[in-house]
Amino acid sequence: MKKAVFLDRDGVINAMVYNPDYGIVDSPINPEEFKLLPGVGKAIKRIEEMGFLTLVISNQPGIAKGKLSLKVLEAIDKKMKEELAEFGARLDRIYYCLHHPEAIKKEYRKNCPCRKPNPGLLLKAAEELQISLNSSYMIGDGLTDIQAGERAGCKTILLGRLKCDLCRLMEDLEVKPDLIASNLARAVKLIEKLEGG
Repeated sequence: MKKAVFLDRDGVINAMVYNPDYGIVDSPINPEEFKLLPGVGKAIKRIEEMGFLTLVISNQPGIAKGKLSLKVLEAIDKKMKEELAEFGARLDRIYYCLHHPEAIKKEYRKNCPCRKPNPGLLLKAAEELQISLNSSYMIGDGLTDIQAGERAGCKTILLGRLKCDLCRLMEDLEVKPDLIASNLARAVKLIEKLEGG
């Protein structure tokens, strides 16, 4: 069985973007807005060197909400892969949930088992790629990432700094990441230590 590091995309691999049309900080909605976060290329390269598959596991409801098209999402993926390649890094697979319960596009309006905090995408990846989930890691910047990882049986790493309100929310939801790191590069160093590297 293989082992993997599952990565959320926005806020882990790339920077979030302020969208003035919606008045929120959100996912990039075009390739020009996509920017790798510092240290991400080297961190993903190191994941591969340690013998892990690197998989993106991300809710991407922008299409369902009418913010972008599938073609634009593919162009963003292309830019992400090109920017990672500059560091000799690559992704083994990308898994997206395109659904949202409040989608304006009817074909995407549903609560599905692949939308985090549900573990559907991790389970699908494990089945398709023969991954041992309990030997794998889920890294994300949101509690839904940690919930999905826990439900799939992975070790979990939350990116960010703990705030009192986040602590209370974690307690209310009974969500406890195995580890907390400030960014992906530090999360990968934690994995390296745990794996005896």
